[in-house]
Amino acid sequence: MGYAFSRDDVAHLGSAAGAAALAEVDSLALTPACLLRDLERIRRSHGDRAAALVETVRLRRRATAKLAAAREWLFTDDALQQATPTAVARHRAERLRGRSVHDVTCSIGAELAELARVCPAVIGSDLDDVRLSIAAHNLSNARNVLLAKADALRPVSTAEVVIADPARRADGRRTHDPAKLQPPLPDLLAAYAGRDLAVKCAPGLDFDKLAWAGEIEVASLDGAVREACLWSPGLAEAGVTRRATVLSSSRPPEILTDAEPDDIPEREPGDWIIDPDGAVVRAGLVRHYAAKHGLWQLDPRIAYLTGDTVPDGMRGFRILDRMDFREKPLRAELHRRDCGPLEILTRGVDLDPDALRAKLKPRGKQPHSLVITRIGKTATVFLCDTP
Repeated sequence: MGYAFSRDDVAHLGSAAGAAALAEVDSLALTPACLLRDLERIRRSHGDRAAALVETVRLRRRATAKLAAAREWLFTDDALQQATPTAVARHRAERLRGRSVHDVTCSIGAELAELARVCPAVIGSDLDDVRLSIAAHNLSNARNVLLAKADALRPVSTAEVVIADPARRADGRRTHDPAKLQPPLPDLLAAYAGRDLAVKCAPGLDFDKLAWAGEIEVASLDGAVREACLWSPGLAEAGVTRRATVLSSSRPPEILTDAEPDDIPEREPGDWIIDPDGAVVRAGLVRHYAAKHGLWQLDPRIAYLTGDTVPDGMRGFRILDRMDFREKPLRAELHRRDCGPLEILTRGVDLDPDALRAKLKPRGKQPHSLVITRIGKTATVFLCDTP
């Protein structure tokens, strides 16, 4: 659960004295090996403030891979877990450039910080007093942001665009039921009927059952699917109902929509197997991605792609052999090839990769990969080089 910050904690941490204390604590390792010794030292110097100082430093260290301003910001554990990564928030903000925007579930301000760069007027509201206090600290240099305490289901502004990020847990568990989000998605839609609305949600939602009238965008960052965003019809691109946005820390983004061609050939496997980015798979744009890059599917019902080249920036598995999936012949072939480190990818078959690896007992030196899937009705294994 993490430390329960108070508004007094936030006020102290945001002061000059708090900044100095945080710098002092940040100079300590705070690793398991020395944590007790470091805590004793911090308690001697800062008394009752020690827990808030240590938690803030540890949260900042965790946040560096997610948020650009991590070293200066304040957090709570829950808020950091829920915060939108900077790269994803920046991408969304660019779609809203030049408009006035109200984030009705603003939390600690991760979304607001990026909106403030490109939008003339930004409002953030939340019901949590501590998170609002933290947001005020985190956004202290943004002059075009107004913060307010307000219920997300009670409209209090006339901003051109409303953004919401409902909490994705119910009864302590992650939920994919739109009606169990907090606030519930149906209630949000009713509260802002007729308004331009963008709702962030889990990529695991069943989009086919959602029957969304606008655009569904699924975004990934550095290979990990981060979120889906529901764009109301007024914010959607004409003719687009699904979009995959593949963001990277080292390459320009790749954006794919269902308005693009999806005609691909039916052919035998090529030289390579490509596992498309998760955003492409979750958005239902596997065929569109294949058409764009000159690939085709191993099987029409399976998301693995194949081709004679690998798209730039993608990981490809060069096929060495193809076999029907039977453990004994596969074990013998791996032994013949002196297989050691073994990566196993599965799709369309009910297999536990770790359990299978234990049964195959690879003890050699050469790394290999197995791609196990279903071709028609046949469980098939592709023995590949490890990329």
